[in-house]
Amino acid sequence: MNKLFFSLCKNISLTILLLFALTKTNANSNRDTLRVLFVGNSYIYYNNLPQMVSLLSDSLNTKLICKKSTFGGATLGDHWNSRKGLRTREILAKEKFDIVIIQDNSMWPLEHGDSVLMYGKLFCDLIKSKNATPYLYNTWSREATPQTQGAIDKVYQELAFQTKAVLVPVGGAWAEAKLQKPATQLYFTDGSHPSPLGSFLIALCFVKKITGLLPTKFATVYNYPAIDNESIRLMQVSENDILFCSSLVNNYLK
Repeated sequence: MNKLFFSLCKNISLTILLLFALTKTNANSNRDTLRVLFVGNSYIYYNNLPQMVSLLSDSLNTKLICKKSTFGGATLGDHWNSRKGLRTREILAKEKFDIVIIQDNSMWPLEHGDSVLMYGKLFCDLIKSKNATPYLYNTWSREATPQTQGAIDKVYQELAFQTKAVLVPVGGAWAEAKLQKPATQLYFTDGSHPSPLGSFLIALCFVKKITGLLPTKFATVYNYPAIDNESIRLMQVSENDILFCSSLVNNYLK
């Protein structure tokens, strides 16, 4: 009798474990994925922005799989004409993406707006021809010249209007963060590039704009898997900064 009872319990336990595994597998297989290409320069590769975007999407119904094509200081003209060893057009020709995010040199909207519009339109047309959606990474002003944000925004807004691309107003979110909390350190010491917190805010902007949602729970430490079962520490964010940035983005990008 005891043997029969224990055998029955064992079979029930195995059945429950099997059902749990199947449920988990089905949940994972039903999850949407989007392949995203970031095209730009150091405003993308500083603090591993694409990897942060991917990590932040882990708890959402849509997983963002991100790749980048970048070179320090590169313009969209450099990408289009394959200068500085860039292979962006080749990548777009060979690989399938759902979303392509383009970003010009941070000073180009102020100094060469016509170039931003010309090459931005060329890229948006190319991206659409590949059945992908173009997104515009509307960057921020330098720390010493916050008054230039409006001029930067105007160029990206015009490009969005001409191409019907999705505008991601990162610069506006930065300005709002500085307005609400002036001591927030979004800049690296050079007054141009993003600090780790700045990149965290940028990543939140992209996740919210692409998926329409932000995670309900956040980690304070973000590691990215590397070779040999090791991981790379991307950043550590305080709970107060997480609450401030996530609330700001949820309200700003409605």
